[in-house]
Amino acid sequence: MLESAPKQPGTRTAAVVLAGFCAFTTLFAPQPLLPMLARVFALTPGRASLLVTASTLAVALAAPFAGVVADRFGRKRVIVPAAFLLAVPTLLAATSADFGQLLFWRFLQGVFTPGIFAVVIAYVNEEWEYGAGAATAAYVTGTVLGGFSGRVLAAYVAAAAGWRWAFIALGVVNLLGAAAIRAWLPPGRRFTSERSRQPLAIGMLRHLRNPRLAATYVVGFCVMFTLLGTFTYVNFYLAAPPFSLSTQALGQLFVVYLVGAIITPKAGRMIDRVGHRFALVAAFTAGAAGVALTLIHSLPAVMAGLTLACSGVFVGNAAGSSYVGSAATEARASAVGLYVTFYYVGGSAGSAVPGMLWAHPTWGACVGLIAGVQALTILLALIFWKPLPKAMVTAPLTAAIEEG
Repeated sequence: MLESAPKQPGTRTAAVVLAGFCAFTTLFAPQPLLPMLARVFALTPGRASLLVTASTLAVALAAPFAGVVADRFGRKRVIVPAAFLLAVPTLLAATSADFGQLLFWRFLQGVFTPGIFAVVIAYVNEEWEYGAGAATAAYVTGTVLGGFSGRVLAAYVAAAAGWRWAFIALGVVNLLGAAAIRAWLPPGRRFTSERSRQPLAIGMLRHLRNPRLAATYVVGFCVMFTLLGTFTYVNFYLAAPPFSLSTQALGQLFVVYLVGAIITPKAGRMIDRVGHRFALVAAFTAGAAGVALTLIHSLPAVMAGLTLACSGVFVGNAAGSSYVGSAATEARASAVGLYVTFYYVGGSAGSAVPGMLWAHPTWGACVGLIAGVQALTILLALIFWKPLPKAMVTAPLTAAIEEG
């Protein structure tokens, strides 16, 4: 016991990083496969994008309840089973005989995902007496690496062996990660079982009556709408002439997420210095410029535009999530949970609504829609995000929703 104690903090942090990695390895992995799957199942781009919508909608529905279950039964007792269960529909997706079956397994992936990401931050806040900020930063790094690796792995395997093997590879990665989390994550020492004193719906309604919070929830919706709207449909744009990128090349596009991962930690200092409102306005102005850049028929210009768009969304999410923690006057954890729900409902809409425009002059119409949503987001922040006293400004509470 004495010999293993010094190693525990390192393995505990590694488990948290792996939890972030596993939570987001599969959630958006099919994005670079969408043109391939559209050909295989004879789908329109809008219908193929439902593979992303199904999972994000399931996340939105399940996220509010994952925390409730974890408050009752314990953090590790939810994180570890969720990690193992996530591998099951991922592997079974490879057996899909038609598009409807594949949608079903993707929905189940989304159901189990919040059991990891919505609970692990609560675990960190409880178990780290010192260095919780560093542990959260490590977790966020895991989410970004997981999202990036899942997309690249899926693209490379699908290009080499077919889309079914892509899901098998992702499922095996999830199983290995779940086994490591089970071995390395210590049981909670400071957890105390809780039962809510009021129905979940009543607490949510009280938050929605707060104009600042209500506006911030719409901001969260718009943030994820723009991210998934951009990075779902740009695959169809770049798979067609004049770019004609392969599935493997589409997977490599998501290297821009790594740039966002570098920029995002600096966002906290920016928010502290200039305020939530200005940070979001600056981020989404840059994001809108980035989306417009993708209209240039030059791959370097598109990559530069996607880098700006992705970084703008990551910084905007940091501003939105931290503003929730600052503006909520009570039950801050449930306020953050509601933000997560709106965030992923926005992602579901972002992966579905632009598909309705694809029958028209395609990517240009999508860019116009995304830029319009970004303008709406800026307007909401300017109107409703009043400056908060410094004593109320807190660190972001929702690193758990990082990575889209």
